[in-house]
Amino acid sequence: MERKQADYSNLDERYTIQGERYQGQQYSHIYYTRLHHMRTLLHALVPSRKPHLPVTTVLGLEEGKDCVLVGTLYKHMKLKPSILDEYSKERSAIPLVKPHNFMHSDDNLILEDESGRVALAGAIPPAAYVTGVVVALHGKETSAGNFLVEDVMEAGLPPQTVLPSINEDKYVVFVSGLSVGSSTFNPLQFQLLIDHITGHLGDENEQAIASKIVRLVVAGNSVHIAPRFLNGQTVAAKDQPRIAEPIKELDIMLTQLVASLPVDIMPGCNDPANFALPQQPLHRCLFSGASTYNTFSSCPNPHQFDLDNVKFIGTSGQNIDDLYRYSDAKDRLEFMERTLKWRHLAPTAPNSLGCYPYTDKDPFLVETCPHVYFVGNQDRYETRLLKGKEKQQVRLISIPRFCESGIAVMLNLRNLECSTLSFSTSFDA
Repeated sequence: MERKQADYSNLDERYTIQGERYQGQQYSHIYYTRLHHMRTLLHALVPSRKPHLPVTTVLGLEEGKDCVLVGTLYKHMKLKPSILDEYSKERSAIPLVKPHNFMHSDDNLILEDESGRVALAGAIPPAAYVTGVVVALHGKETSAGNFLVEDVMEAGLPPQTVLPSINEDKYVVFVSGLSVGSSTFNPLQFQLLIDHITGHLGDENEQAIASKIVRLVVAGNSVHIAPRFLNGQTVAAKDQPRIAEPIKELDIMLTQLVASLPVDIMPGCNDPANFALPQQPLHRCLFSGASTYNTFSSCPNPHQFDLDNVKFIGTSGQNIDDLYRYSDAKDRLEFMERTLKWRHLAPTAPNSLGCYPYTDKDPFLVETCPHVYFVGNQDRYETRLLKGKEKQQVRLISIPRFCESGIAVMLNLRNLECSTLSFSTSFDA
């Protein structure tokens, strides 16, 4: 089978920690960098959106005077877990809540800049925002000392390059949540996916489509290691092979794939990688078989690349999962849309989502609009074409966990249309 090719450019340099040394620095640097960058963008919006209104700081507020404030939101949450709760003797006084969501009707927002902070009221729903988002607010200070919001200005989708014209079908396949080694992992199901992609399954028409798959992206949580081995204690010698077994099995399966087409593998929260974002690439020594092929690429999370000049950006899901815990939306795609309009992939980092304490940059800022934005390890498959005010078009893709759904997602580079590859080993009686 002759496979089609696509020009690939890895754009992960901004997510690779090189030359950075942790010397006890705090997270104020990353918040300052974020505010400084976003303030420039938001100030440029004011003349067209709110002409004749002065832009001021929290310290410069005057009671009853309309103005525009630019700052970072902080969301005070009654139910947000604290590390101190683990040691508090009064834990029973804390209301019981579902562990997946910490929202409460008493949550409120505060805006902060270098000069101070002010509580917000009015037309800004706390449920739609999280700590770390930088916005411009039109409103005025009240006699109570709050800032009464009349309108919220977000940065909106960043500028986008023109989608290239591709005259033939070429496909990218996304899969996530393989969870090799877990009780839900079905090796036969994954083998069916491998055989389909490599052209060893199906009739001539299906094999013709498989030959047009130019890349596979594995978006995190590829292995599952039993929690009892991850308690910080020394692992007994007899248990060490049991930890390595899922990785060896994954390597065998990846080797079949990379022998046929290029594969990008990203780390997820369950993989043997650093916990804090950006997660660094899984070490090549874990994949003694697959890493011998030049078609194997171990990539960070987030992952950014170009394929035939179509721009991709994606994560293994931690950023969207954290937004789900601390805010509300109709679906996961709406959370994804918000991160693009806020121009930040992980606004809750470092408040509730672990990230590296950068001193001179915030790598999660979205400076150019992708054509495809994917997020792995979600509850179900969803997709939507997001359109911006400046004719931007972004294909949003929520990739389900393969171990639970048996679904991989296939994207056509020619028109950004999505379809699913569904595999099952169950037979109805």
